[in-house]
Amino acid sequence: MRILMISLLIVLMSLPLLLAAQGADRIIGTWLNGEGSSRIQIWKTANGTYSGKIVWLQTPNNEQGQPKVDHKNPNRSLRSRALMNLVILTGLSHDKDNKYEGGRIYDPKSGNTYSCKGELRNNNTLALRGFVGVSLIGRTDTWTRVR
Repeated sequence: MRILMISLLIVLMSLPLLLAAQGADRIIGTWLNGEGSSRIQIWKTANGTYSGKIVWLQTPNNEQGQPKVDHKNPNRSLRSRALMNLVILTGLSHDKDNKYEGGRIYDPKSGNTYSCKGELRNNNTLALRGFVGVSLIGRTDTWTRVR
């Protein structure tokens, strides 16, 4: 009986940690960006942060029928890489409640990389804010869960 009580106590004490981890992982999934032009798949990396890559483009090919590439990248050697499967979100960490911080987000349309933080407003809405320096100077894009 004593072993049963100790086991039950251990389970009850670890329950908040398990629930918090599940809450943090709610960001995992596929999201449609605010303008509806791409879908980004977010996953948890081995180091516990979250990353995201482009898995769908509304217009995947250029005018010549070739897959779109990262032609605005400031690094010339990366300008020929395909946008499809391009990792654009890295290092996003769960902070508290539904908030995430410490990430970096790359904008292939401009070739710029920004600091990033996010907030899950509900299970199907993710507000990501890209900024330079302080988050007051930036832009928020609201993504909608696809899966």
